[in-house]
Amino acid sequence: MSSTTPDLEGIDVRLRQPHEGDIDARFALGANVDIAVMFGLSRDDVSPLTRAAAEKWVQNFDQNPHAWIIEAEGRLIGEIRLDRVDLRDRRASMAIGIYDKAFLGRGFGSAAIKLILGYAFGVLQLHRISVRVLAYNHRAIRAYEKCGFVLEGRERETAFVDGHWHDDIMMGVLAHEFEPPKN
Repeated sequence: MSSTTPDLEGIDVRLRQPHEGDIDARFALGANVDIAVMFGLSRDDVSPLTRAAAEKWVQNFDQNPHAWIIEAEGRLIGEIRLDRVDLRDRRASMAIGIYDKAFLGRGFGSAAIKLILGYAFGVLQLHRISVRVLAYNHRAIRAYEKCGFVLEGRERETAFVDGHWHDDIMMGVLAHEFEPPKN
């Protein structure tokens, strides 16, 4: 990962660059079927995470200077990143994944999102961040709304998951709509 990418510290989470121990930590988390379905995979398509896949996951951070490991309570719990960063139009998309089921629904995702939005709107001076989320992923939608994202549209039947078509929800937040967390 780029050495210019700063660690971002919050009250509940830390966004940081990967280190050697993250391969073992990611491998230990494995591939949770319920979490994978929220990302748009069908249950039958989820296979056990291999050590090689965990190594590749850590190595992929070198490909994106705006990607972080999410750490909570001293443990790797997921990742968050800005994709398609366009400094001319001052926009980007965001993606987040919490891979440790014990940390779902406890506010850690929202805390990570607020940190990355503070960085995007502050340091990078972006104007707009967008996300796409499957319409059935209510937990993620609530987290995005909690962080200031608003519904912008619905793309019908974009994901074929477990034998059924599902819609994507498009959401966005503008710099002037974001309220940074109070430390």
